[in-house]
Amino acid sequence: MGDFTERQVRILRWMRSYVAVNGEAPSLREIAAGVGLSSPSSVLYQLERLEAVGAVQRCGEARRRAWLTC
Repeated sequence: MGDFTERQVRILRWMRSYVAVNGEAPSLREIAAGVGLSSPSSVLYQLERLEAVGAVQRCGEARRRAWLTC
């Protein structure tokens, strides 16, 4: 998966699996719990880095489940 960190790859894979099962994007807290991170803010940091390279996109600022994998 390109030049992503191990953590970013884990997040991307987990998000894709979650969307496939649940039909919607996960919240930051769900991602944190799913990949073993203690803070939703650390997930947000990783998602912002992934957004910068086009791996994810934000579908709406105010939505709780705004991040989708590309």
